[in-house]
Amino acid sequence: MHACRDPRWAYGALAWLIFFVVSHVFLVFFPGDDPTGDGPWSMRAYVIFNVVLISVSAVGAVVVHATVRPWARRLPRWLLLPPLLCGSVLLVIRGVPGMAENLLMVTGVRRGGFVGADDISTTEFWTGLGINTYFFLGAVLLVGATVSYGRRTPGSRVRSLSDRPAGTLHRRPQPPPRAR
Repeated sequence: MHACRDPRWAYGALAWLIFFVVSHVFLVFFPGDDPTGDGPWSMRAYVIFNVVLISVSAVGAVVVHATVRPWARRLPRWLLLPPLLCGSVLLVIRGVPGMAENLLMVTGVRRGGFVGADDISTTEFWTGLGINTYFFLGAVLLVGATVSYGRRTPGSRVRSLSDRPAGTLHRRPQPPPRAR
């Protein structure tokens, strides 16, 4: 299967979105000592912000899943492509600068990243690297899923991983034997 039309991009993006939703639900119910970070916003704003993120990401998960499911072939492309494009743009805006910040931090050019202090703790350093890498991975997966969906012809069928016969996950399909 051609990489640009591979359904694994969608399954990867779906897994990323599910993890994102679950982690933010966890943050709402177990916010920690100071989830607002000494900012000017209240706990109520923190919860509202997370509920919006959870809702948007849950809708995104349904949309990404729909790109590889047979039941969604009846849906018009204009219903799925715009949310995929919006989500891709948002994750690229968050993920690419985050990866640039990782490069600054790892190379020692700026240990605290774009706006961080030079004397950050080791925990803050590794937390920043992990979060930025996580969002970059989400951007790569969602852009891959969006490109994969966008390059499919409107009537084409995508074989999901569950549609393949057992033991053929990594084998290339063989052409039918020639008649002599």
